[in-house]
Amino acid sequence: MSEEQPNEKSSKKLTPLWRALLEVGFIVFLFYSNLLMGEYERSGYGQQHSMIWAVEDIFTITNFIIAIIFGLVGHVVFDFFRNRL
Repeated sequence: MSEEQPNEKSSKKLTPLWRALLEVGFIVFLFYSNLLMGEYERSGYGQQHSMIWAVEDIFTITNFIIAIIFGLVGHVVFDFFRNRL
């Protein structure tokens, strides 16, 4: 018979730090992809200029700070609901 060791199950779960980094990174990815889509759909400047111009336009310090702040806020909200439900 195979007995399951206590560390075997816990090693399959992500540590809270890795989970936080993954969630924040995913939210930041969604933020930047939404900005990039906006350059082509809403403003139309992405179509008039090039893809390199659109990427340079959205990757600014201000956008990065906004993405990180709201990535952390999103992680806190997801973690709250994860623990509540």
